[in-house]
Amino acid sequence: MSKPTTHFGYREVPVAEKTRLVDEVFSSVAKKYDLMNDMMSMGIHRLWKRHFVATSGVRPGHQVLDLAGGTGDISALLHARIGRRGRIILSDINADMLRVGRQRMEDRGIVGNVDYALLNAESLPFPDGGFDLITIAFGLRNVTDKPAALAEMHRVLKPGGKALILEFSKVTSEGLGKLYDIYSFNILPALGKVVANDEGSYRYLAESIRRHPDQEALAGMMREAGFERVRFRDLSGGIVAIHSGYHV
Repeated sequence: MSKPTTHFGYREVPVAEKTRLVDEVFSSVAKKYDLMNDMMSMGIHRLWKRHFVATSGVRPGHQVLDLAGGTGDISALLHARIGRRGRIILSDINADMLRVGRQRMEDRGIVGNVDYALLNAESLPFPDGGFDLITIAFGLRNVTDKPAALAEMHRVLKPGGKALILEFSKVTSEGLGKLYDIYSFNILPALGKVVANDEGSYRYLAESIRRHPDQEALAGMMREAGFERVRFRDLSGGIVAIHSGYHV
């Protein structure tokens, strides 16, 4: 019998291999990840992230889990809003990304009510109902079993808790979509080659965006995972979207 497969960019790979391949990508790009994000988006990713957190509804005292938190951009913004009574866990599946994230948080003087966890979003090591807010920014598309990750996010939220997903999505304008494709498959890999000495990883990242569920499909997956009051809103013409859902 053939082994089940899944997509890794535009390649089909055995399901058991995808986590390892994604891990290799992010180990390769960890040290240049923030620089590349700035160059790839001309700094716009920082505006997306600030809007994501500013509209999150996070409040002082909240218990927050930041999944695929990488180099700590979202955690740092959230930490400024949760106060001393709050707590945030910055997590990632990749040890190199998490190491960079922890160093960046400490360099910013963010210590105390921050914990760090190396974990897989598909199997969270937390009891039911422990978090007021769960965020995942630009990480869900790299998860092998997205329904499992969404179900786990729902499980560990408190009743009334909220999940927020910031992710690349489907461009809503045909004209913008054509320009975006040219950029993604020509300029982006070239930047990766010059700046990070890694053309292949950035070609994968461009491909992974195209394989990610579009806005409506992801909203449907969230509902299937048990979320209610699921909503999404596009930013920058659908280049990215913010999805939200509640554990009611």
